[in-house]
Amino acid sequence: MSNENLESKRWLIAIAAIVMQLCLGTVYAWSVFKKPLMASHGWGETSVQVTFMICIGMIGIAAAFGGTLVDKKGPKFVATIGGILFGIGTLLSGLADQIGNIWLLYLGFGFIAGLGNGFGYITPIATLIRWFPDKRGLVTGLAVMGFGAGAFFMGKIAPPMVISLGVAKTFYIWGVIFLILCTASAQLFKNPPKGWLPAGFTPKASAVSAADSYTFGEAIKTPQWWMLWSMLFLNVTAGIGLISQLSPLAQDVIKKSDPMITAAALALAGGSILAYASIFNGLGRLFWAWTSDAIGRKNVFITMFVSQAILYFILPQISSQLIFTIFACYLLACYGGGFATMPAFAADSFGPGYIGKVYGIMLTAWGAAGIVGPLVFAEIKSIAVYVAGGLLAVGFLIALSYKRPAPKSAKA
Repeated sequence: MSNENLESKRWLIAIAAIVMQLCLGTVYAWSVFKKPLMASHGWGETSVQVTFMICIGMIGIAAAFGGTLVDKKGPKFVATIGGILFGIGTLLSGLADQIGNIWLLYLGFGFIAGLGNGFGYITPIATLIRWFPDKRGLVTGLAVMGFGAGAFFMGKIAPPMVISLGVAKTFYIWGVIFLILCTASAQLFKNPPKGWLPAGFTPKASAVSAADSYTFGEAIKTPQWWMLWSMLFLNVTAGIGLISQLSPLAQDVIKKSDPMITAAALALAGGSILAYASIFNGLGRLFWAWTSDAIGRKNVFITMFVSQAILYFILPQISSQLIFTIFACYLLACYGGGFATMPAFAADSFGPGYIGKVYGIMLTAWGAAGIVGPLVFAEIKSIAVYVAGGLLAVGFLIALSYKRPAPKSAKA
């Protein structure tokens, strides 16, 4: 295949990646389903929150395992499995609501959909890093922008669907959509020919080449791998905790200024704020990843950590719906920016040769944060934002001290 055809093919793969990530990112709109499920079945808040915790935990585990599979079996195989599991898990979530079985909800939305989501999430990232050595930050930002933006569509569309159709039918409809779009997108994923580079592109002398890449076994022995893992964990813990409670937190702020607002109007308003913030979750992924190509991955993380820490400490004092929305939009932009910048950060540090496994297993930080963040925000609401601010301050110190590992050739 000519270089021109390969150039076109890589952008087609990028489009397929965005479509798949849009579907997978709807998981972040979980908070719009929380109160309807609690009201319909009398389930407690923590019990319902466990569903989201299981889901995010499984995403991290599946992304780690899926990254290894991508390196061995290829991206099409892994992404297809991911799309099928995500669709089936969503359909089972509808059945769980219909029969009022929270354990089936844990199995469907939590375990199966989370497993499929993790397989589907890591595959486009690992694939695009290999296709776009010249635009590593930008293209991973584009892909995971879709993941952040997916919650926007669910946040806007799901609340009226739940009101008119119920939770079960809403899950059934989306489950079918996910099965079709995710599995169709997966058929386009493929790795580039070995040694291929875009026309006119010459890797920087400081860049880690495919031939000089660290294997996972070598990378995990370096302190840098664990520093990146910790930075991802801290950024995600704060952000995903906020996401898990964003609609209820927004409703609390709205109710202060309008105590007479109806429950239905309150739910729609909370969903709208979640949707707006989710746009910035997506845009932040593109902005910060693109910025990291210009100023460096380390500087992006330093900026995101310190600015977020300040806002989290201020957040409890906010009583204005507008200011709360602005803060939420920025915080989710940084949350998404961490996801978008970290794949390129890892590839810059350890090379693209084994990035599926090196970065895939790093995503266990996401799974761990998916348990810690929502649990903190559900159990200790009164101080959760202060805890988040403190964790981000720790992340700032780690980012500030980070230095890229020496090239393997230099060690030899």
